[in-house]
This record gives sequence, structure tokens and C-alpha cells, in this order.
Amino acid sequence: MIARAEAGAEGALAELRRRAAEARTEVVRRFEVGVPARELVPALAGAIDEVLIATWDAHAVGDDAALVAVGGYGRGELHPASDIDVLVLTGDAPAAGLLDAVQSFIACLWDLRMDVGHSVRSPAECAAQARDDVTVATSLMESRLLAGPRALYERMRQEATGEAVWSSRDFLEAKLAEQRERHHRFDDTAYKVEPNVKESPGGLRDLQIVGWVAKHHFGVRSLDELVALGFLERDEARMLIDCRDFLWQVRFALHVDAGRREDRLLFENQRALAARFGYRDDDANLAVEQFMRRYYRTVMELSRLNEMLMDLLEEAITSPPEGAKAQPINRRFQSVSGYLEARDEGIFRRQPWALLELFLLLQQSPDLKGVRASTIRLVRNHCHLIDEGFRADIRARSLFVEILRQTRGVTHELERMHRYGVLGAYLPVFDRATGRMQFDLFHVYTVDEHSLRVVGNLRAFAIPEKAAEHPLCASIFERLPKPELLYVAGLFHDIAKGRGGDHSELGADEVFDFCIDHGFGQYDARLCAWLVRHHLLMSTTSQRRDITDPAVVHEFALVVGDQTHLDYLYLLTVGDIRGTNPKLWNDWRASLLRDLYVATSRALRAGLENPLERAELIRETQEQARMVLKLLDPALPPRAEALWGTLGEDYFLRSTPDEVAWHSRGIISAGEELPLVLARAGRGGTEVFVYARDQEFLFAATCSLLDRLGLSIMDSRIITADNGMTLDSYVVLDLNGQSVTEPARLADIEQALHRGLATPAMARGETRRLVKRQLKAFRTPTEVRFHDDPANARTVLEVVTGDRPGLLARIGWTLADHGVRLQNAKISTFGERAEDVFFVTDSANRPLPATRLQTIRAGLETALAGG
Repeated sequence: MIARAEAGAEGALAELRRRAAEARTEVVRRFEVGVPARELVPALAGAIDEVLIATWDAHAVGDDAALVAVGGYGRGELHPASDIDVLVLTGDAPAAGLLDAVQSFIACLWDLRMDVGHSVRSPAECAAQARDDVTVATSLMESRLLAGPRALYERMRQEATGEAVWSSRDFLEAKLAEQRERHHRFDDTAYKVEPNVKESPGGLRDLQIVGWVAKHHFGVRSLDELVALGFLERDEARMLIDCRDFLWQVRFALHVDAGRREDRLLFENQRALAARFGYRDDDANLAVEQFMRRYYRTVMELSRLNEMLMDLLEEAITSPPEGAKAQPINRRFQSVSGYLEARDEGIFRRQPWALLELFLLLQQSPDLKGVRASTIRLVRNHCHLIDEGFRADIRARSLFVEILRQTRGVTHELERMHRYGVLGAYLPVFDRATGRMQFDLFHVYTVDEHSLRVVGNLRAFAIPEKAAEHPLCASIFERLPKPELLYVAGLFHDIAKGRGGDHSELGADEVFDFCIDHGFGQYDARLCAWLVRHHLLMSTTSQRRDITDPAVVHEFALVVGDQTHLDYLYLLTVGDIRGTNPKLWNDWRASLLRDLYVATSRALRAGLENPLERAELIRETQEQARMVLKLLDPALPPRAEALWGTLGEDYFLRSTPDEVAWHSRGIISAGEELPLVLARAGRGGTEVFVYARDQEFLFAATCSLLDRLGLSIMDSRIITADNGMTLDSYVVLDLNGQSVTEPARLADIEQALHRGLATPAMARGETRRLVKRQLKAFRTPTEVRFHDDPANARTVLEVVTGDRPGLLARIGWTLADHGVRLQNAKISTFGERAEDVFFVTDSANRPLPATRLQTIRAGLETALAGG
């Protein structure tokens, strides 16, 4: 009999396990054949309900306890890998036998391989927990009774939810604080490259938080009830549901594809989901970029609704006292308790241009704290009035330009215009760029988010409190004749991305038309168009060309033309790079741009018809280096003079006076103890200088050794002196993108390189560092290109490939194996993509013959194949 009972129990458990597994298998099958997640999410919750209730009944828990679904499961929502949260509700003094039955029930759920989160509490304990923790209060508010006595459940609802536990004001404040903290974890933007569908700004949690506060305050259970109450408009409810359905579809697919809980849209997931949802590459945009644009536009709309509805709830819950005095601002707007309000609901119908006036008033009235939620709703509901006639209205155009010309609030009000939907309505070209992303690691924001961040960066140069962060930018900004032109260029510089063709050229046409339409003069319009057309010129010149070469600086100066264009371009370039990917902006990139700016200013002062002569540059460098050495030790300059005679002209053209003094002092002190290695913080990173006899493998060995030390090479200069010595300079950063400044670490670098370079060939070996997860999601085809540099009697080698640890060492060893001598290198990394330029010769310091290029190309492609 016992054996039969055990067999029966095992059989019942197996049947429940089968039903639980089948429930998930069935919803996945239906999802794969096209049934939408909006049907499957509640269906899965219903199927799990049946399994839990059957399990509960099988354990004969009795009428002294109730089984309650809480949290998302309490709302009747389950995704394939979602947590199943349940509460076992007991009386105040449960019998021992009851607790044994409950423990057996919970153990059985684990045997069923169900990921169940559970708690066992009495109504009084629920109330105590809810008072202490708003998350518990929220979970209980969304509960559902699955099995057991309803009276016990209703008692818990009465004691542990609603105003009895949290007042509407306290609950609102707690949820707003919770949302602010959560948003801050994601850098307060919905446009991160790997967003979290649930937790990121604009994600499902933002939808839920509106529902929680509304349900708590109004005592409703659904959006339809909020519509019936008049709190929510039907169009807004429909938009919320549409956003939820799309995000459910994405989250459901993430769980299915991962086979586990996964709420992050990682790069590898983005590709898979784009294919699953039917997107295909076209001439202008990858399938994944099209899919992610829909995602970003969805979360943007949800963010907008969240902001407005939370403001409406705040007004409803913490409204000003009856009869609060309205302070008139003008005929259209007034201030109520510090918030801007339209004086009546017909304002925008009668005077549509007031849709822009609102933002100007906020700039001009620093005492205003924001916009009343009812007015935000009016703005949203009247955006359709912004049509061609509106855009042609001189009042609207004048207001928009006036917003750009204000001395405060430019960034805030442009961002607010974007959130309310006004900016995209007024500038359709901006709306076309909204939500567009580039599937790479370099551009971490959508085009619209990036553009507004660039404008914010440019505005920061005008703020005295931030002048210390960018002193050169701040001083340049002070002398700009018209800062608004810089903001216009920042707003338009990437506006044509995703449309096919050269976005710089297309954007230049767009911004020129905008300027003419908005009353700017021809000169100003041409300046803005020039800035947009050339907004990448300064960054590419500084990062990909040898800016120590006077000819390169002169060529750049010819394009710039005058100091005004240089000033505007420099500020736009700094703002653009910092707004593209803040983690990739570092002192090294800043120093490159600064050096190019200073060198170009000098060339412009000398006159473009009078390029500086090599001899003049060398003489100036040596004179300044001599002064530095004399201050250190009067005996040094004569000894340095003898050394300088052996180094050749190229060294002085490509080194600063400070570097010449530093190197010379070190070489003189080292005597015959070679190789000499020096390290110090400077040039936007950590400078490493190697002085050694010219020999094979020196560059490759140095790259390998630096990689093993956990250092990334940002720049290198390889100079072979007339005396057969090589003077190699590197700028490196640690793996966090920071300079090494600690004396002990600098000494370690010097010692490790000194030992390793004594026999360079012995340094060969693969890197031990692992490839980052994000890099694995990208496959950058290797491209190897050669072209001549007759002015410097060398060959230029360009290598474009996927970034990875030890890349430079791998290239260096391959060049050495093919008898290629490296004269200089420009190292550039853009996210997952390395674009490195090498200036090379043969072993006799002559340009590479055409007959050897294919062999070298094949060697590099082989060495770089497979990541």
C-alpha cells in the first residue's frame, strides 16, 4: 500500500511537471508561428495558475491559508523566463501542520522546476512589511487570489494596501525617487546602445510605475478605468498599450532566444531580433539599425507619456490649495505655484506660434520651475498644428531663433521641446533622425540624443563654473561673434544620417536652407554649412595624419581659411567627440585636437602664403629645448648640442621642445647603458621613450611588452637617427583609459621594457588578455591599403580591422617578418573598429616597391584573420 501511494504521488508529480513544461513549450510554439506576446503573456500566467492551484490542492493545505499571486504574476503577466512570485497567506497563529504542508507545497514547486519566489506571512505581517518597504506594498497591491479563503485575502488587502499603509503623497514620492534612482543607473537616457527592455528609461517599468501610482491613488485596476475617470485620454491609453505590446514582443523574444531570463538588448540579441521581426538590410540602414530605431522611438514615446502622466498624478495628489493665485505672464500664459500654465485650452488653436513661445518664456523666467502637466498635455495634443504654414510663419521662426540666442536654458529647452514632440514637428529633418542608431561601439547614442548632447557640450563652454574643465574652449567661446551659429551647427551636423549618401554634404544643404529661412545672413548660412560639411575634418586630421608634419598643418589651414572658422570648428569638434561616446574622450584625444588647433593658429598668423620652413621650425625647437636644459643644469646644453648633431632633422620636426629636453637629458645620463627607457605622464597620456640601436623587431617587441603590462598604445613615433640609433616615442593609457602617474608604476614600465628590449626577438608571443564581450558581436573585415607619400619618401599603409588585445603587436611582428621598417604610426580606435595608419619604408629607408605590396598585404590579412 505504501509503495502504491508513493508511486501515485510520484505519478502526480510527474503529471504536474509535464503540465508546467508543456505550458511554456506551448506558448513558445505559438509565439514562433506568429501569435503576439500580448496574447501569450496572460495565457502563460493562466496556464501556470492551473498548475499552482492543482499543486496546492494536491497538498491539502486546507482553508487556513490562501495562495496569492503577487508582483507581475499578480497582474496576470508572465514571460517565458519571468519569476513566479507567490504569497502564502496564513492566519495570525498558523498550526504546525499547516506550515509543514506549506513547506511541502513550496518544495514540490521546486521539484516542478518552476522558478518561484515565495513568502509566507499573515495579514498583519504583510502590513508591517508593506509599511517598511514600498516595493512590498506595490507587490501586494497587484495581488490576485489563486486558492484558499477569500475572506483571508480581503483582510490582507484591507490591512496591507492603500492609504492605510502609504498615503498617496508618500507613495508617489517613494515611486518617483525609485524611478529617478533607476534612471540614473542607466545614465538618465533611454538611448543606450544595449538598453534594458524592462528597467531602462522608457522601458516597461516606466509604464508600470504610472499604473502603480494611479491604482494606489484612484483605487482602479486598469487603464480603462483611468479613462473612465477622465484622468487618461483614450488616445494616451491606446499609445501606452501599443508601447507595452511592442516591448512585450521584444522581451518575449529575448526570453525565447536566450532560453533564460534576459531583459538586455545586447548587440548579439539585436541582430537576432531584427531578423526575427522581418527587418532586412537596405542601401542606407542595416536591418538591426531599422529594428533598433523602432525600439528607440517606442521608448521615447513611453518616456514622454511617463513624464506627463507622472506630472498629472503629482498635480492630482499634491495640487495647490484651492484658489491658489495665478500670476499673469502675458495674454497667453500664467504662473501657478511656480509652474507655467496656458491661460485657457484654446490658446494654441488661436495662436499656434505660442507652442514655441512657451519655451522662450521658460528661459526668460528663471523663477519658473517647469510646465504644468495639463499644459504639457495641451502641447502634445496640438503638435499637429505645426505644419508648413506654421513653419513659414515669421513669428514662429523668430521665436525659434530667439530660443537659440538666449544666454540661459538653451539645452534644457531644446531637450524639453524634443520630449514634448515640438522639436521634431518644427524640424521634420530632425524627426527623421530621431531614434536612428549606428550599429557599432563608437556611437553610443541615437542621432537625436547625440545631437542634443553636442549642443549641451557647446553650451557648457559658456558656463563660468565649468571653464576649468575646458579652459581653451572657454576662452575661445568668449570671442565667438555669434554662439547661436555653433548651436545650429551642432543641431544639424548629423541630421542627414541614415538617408544614404554623404551625411555631411546632405546636412550642409539642410542647415544652409534653415539659416536662410530663419533670417540669418549669407555669411552666417555659409559658415554653418561649412561647419556641418567639415565637422569630421579636424578629428580625422588629428587622429589619422601626422600633425607634426608642417605640410599636413598647412594643408589643413588652407581648408579652414581663417581664425574664425578654426575657432568654430575646434569647439564643434570637441563637443561632437565628447557627445559621441564619453568613455572614449580622454586627455590624449584632447591633446591631439589642441596641438592641431595651436599649430593651425600659428600657420594662419604667419599667412597661408608663407608656410613655415623646416629649418625655421627646427631652430625654434632647439632654442626652446636649450633654454629648458639650461634651467636644469648649465652643463647640459653643450653636451646636448653634440648629441643633436647625430639625430637628424626629422626628430626635431616631430618632437616638442619639452620632449627634446627630456630625451636629451636621459640619453646623456644613460651613456652606453642601452636600451634607454623613460616613462612619464604627459601629452594626454603616459609617454614612453625608447632609445636603442636600430634593430629588427624593436617596434613589435615594444608593442607586445606594453600589451602585457596592460597598456593601450594611442600613438607612436619611430625615428631612425643619423647615428644608427632609433628614438621611439609612445603615448599609452591603462585599460581604464587613464594615464599612469604613480612613480612606482612608471618605474615598473621602464624596467620591464629595459629587460624585454635587450633581446627583442624573445618578446614574441600572443596576448593573454581576453576579447571583451561587446567586441565579439562585431565582425569588421580587414582592409589593407597602400599609397605613396613622395614628399617624405615613404609608403603609407592603412589597416582597418576589428579591435582586439595585442593587435598592434600582431601587425608589428608581421611587418618585421617582411622586412618592413616602421617610421611612424597613427593609432585610431573607433569602438570595435581599429583604423591604424603606418608610415613605412624598406630596410634601406626607401618607399616600398610595388612588387612587394601584395605579399605584405597577404601576410597582414593572414595574421589578422579570425580576430
